Amino acid sequence: MQQPYPAGSTVGRMKRLIRILGGLVIALGALNAHARIYNQAELDALLAPIALYPDPLLNNILDAVGYPDDVMAAADWSRANPGMQGDYALQAVDDEPWAPSVKSLVAYPDVLARLVESPQWLADLGDAYATHGPYIQTTIQQLRARAQGNGYLQSNAQQNVYQQAGQIYVQPAYPTVVYVPYYNPYVVYGTWWWPAYRPVCFRPFYARPIIVTRIVQPVRYVVRPYRAIPEARRMPIIGPPPRLGHPEIAPPQRFVDRARVMGPRAEVTPNRPIPESRRMPITQSAPVVTPRPQVVAPPARFAERRAQLAQSVQQVQRMPAPQVRVSERPIGVGHSGAAQASANRGAGGGWKRRG
Repeated sequence: MQQPYPAGSTVGRMKRLIRILGGLVIALGALNAHARIYNQAELDALLAPIALYPDPLLNNILDAVGYPDDVMAAADWSRANPGMQGDYALQAVDDEPWAPSVKSLVAYPDVLARLVESPQWLADLGDAYATHGPYIQTTIQQLRARAQGNGYLQSNAQQNVYQQAGQIYVQPAYPTVVYVPYYNPYVVYGTWWWPAYRPVCFRPFYARPIIVTRIVQPVRYVVRPYRAIPEARRMPIIGPPPRLGHPEIAPPQRFVDRARVMGPRAEVTPNRPIPESRRMPITQSAPVVTPRPQVVAPPARFAERRAQLAQSVQQVQRMPAPQVRVSERPIGVGHSGAAQASANRGAGGGWKRRG
């Protein structure tokens, strides 16, 4: 006979089942909260305040709203440094741990202050851009078409508005000078067509050009989930063991012209063994001895010519030494000698003899 289940066990199972179902409902609700789907009216209201900004600034705003905490920190820094804008502000926040797109907004303190006026709008815009990425650009083009049809989006001295491939582009007139205009969404777009969803209207600010030459490109980080590989599919890690000690530094390789240093490369024929029956006899001749060159004596005519030249040369004869008489005194050298010579001479020009 089968024993009946106690009442307490059935109640415990039902409680356990209710807890599991409640956990699943909470988990599904959290997933739906993170992946919220925005309708067209909500997208128009979220993008209306910034749709007419220049494309460089608009792209940075759409990338920066994904980091609301960094945007709040950047707004606090800009509020604490009221005189910083443009390149000076970008250089000052170069070491801050913010996203690059958030750093680029520091150059526009007026726009950055308006973005944080409504934290709920900032968070909703970030979620909408993360959920409806490509469709955000379609909504921006629809809003720009409305403003252009009403005559509020035209080219002027500060910006160029043009159409290309069905898209409306807003670019600064000068690449390094960005002009941020202020506009009222309830005026530029005409009568608002979604009464239940109203756009945010920023506080008025004086539109002034901002000079920006430092470009901070937005960076998207793609994180791929880790996937475990089964043990049977893993490949062995084969590699040399790490070498301990100082690294070996190879000397710099200099360019060497092998054709100039070593000459043309000689072709070497590989050695192939030949069977004994096919070998040819090796016949060598005696080495050729080259006779040494003999010294030839010069012809006889050169000796005759040399003798003729020797006879034609006049021999130089030396003059005999002067003869001095015994009775004469030799003439001295210098002034005393000249005086003695004049004294020895007589009136007739001869030598004076002493008796």
